[in-house]
Amino acid sequence: MVNSRDPKSTIAAVQHPAEGEGGKTGTWRTFKPVLDEKKCVLMKNPKARCHSCWMYCPEAIITRTRPPRINLEYCKGCGICVVECPQKAIKMEEE
Repeated sequence: MVNSRDPKSTIAAVQHPAEGEGGKTGTWRTFKPVLDEKKCVLMKNPKARCHSCWMYCPEAIITRTRPPRINLEYCKGCGICVVECPQKAIKMEEE
């Protein structure tokens, strides 16, 4: 049984960005996500286990590192990472 309150019990598919039929899809977007490391909970607290941006990114282009890195070559600019970030550390900027 999966306990939704236990971060170790999270079930997620692991994907890796790869060049597909559309090529490097980062050229499709009009807005790009920009991370403010000063607001990111992972950078404020060394014991934090957030990574919400990584977990919810449908293209798997955000790294699970401190700080998270966004691969703009494959980011389509959907903005899901902006919505899911609890600290509002990611914002969309026009290309």
